[in-house]
Amino acid sequence: MNIFKSIFTVVLVIIGVGFQPANAQEPDAKITVTKVINVSSDQVWTILRKMDDIQKYSSYVDKVIWTGDHGIGGSRKCLPPEGHEGYYVEQIVDFNDSERTYSYAVVEGVPVKGMVNSFKVVDLGYKKSMIVWTSTYEQFMENPQMDEVQFKGFLTQASNEMITKVSAAAGNI
Repeated sequence: MNIFKSIFTVVLVIIGVGFQPANAQEPDAKITVTKVINVSSDQVWTILRKMDDIQKYSSYVDKVIWTGDHGIGGSRKCLPPEGHEGYYVEQIVDFNDSERTYSYAVVEGVPVKGMVNSFKVVDLGYKKSMIVWTSTYEQFMENPQMDEVQFKGFLTQASNEMITKVSAAAGNI
């Protein structure tokens, strides 16, 4: 019996099972959604770069109130459709026309700290492009409305909807 325990312990040490650190939660959560479409990157970027008409591409937004410049430092308050509560405020933190990318921090209205969302349009050639939407946040804040799994599901659903609608609009240019 002691030989069996010794062999078992040696096997565990060799494969590293006994020494794997346990991570209760990732320090930064990240969600990425991508879509390859048969539309040029210039057409897609023409739609995405406007920034002040999100209500056309998201069923979660009815109205956008813009403050400041359209670009880095500008902010937008996104209001929900009638009958729904809440809003969120986004601050544009990066914008680059030549690289077809922009990022915005969500500073109010979501149950997380340190949230930054980014869009990037990648030129794949032959009138094909890829839209990459990435969302990162530092910490989920417990609340009675939703848990973190539900929040990640919401982000994935909302980003898929937006990418699909932006793709369709870009194809009509």
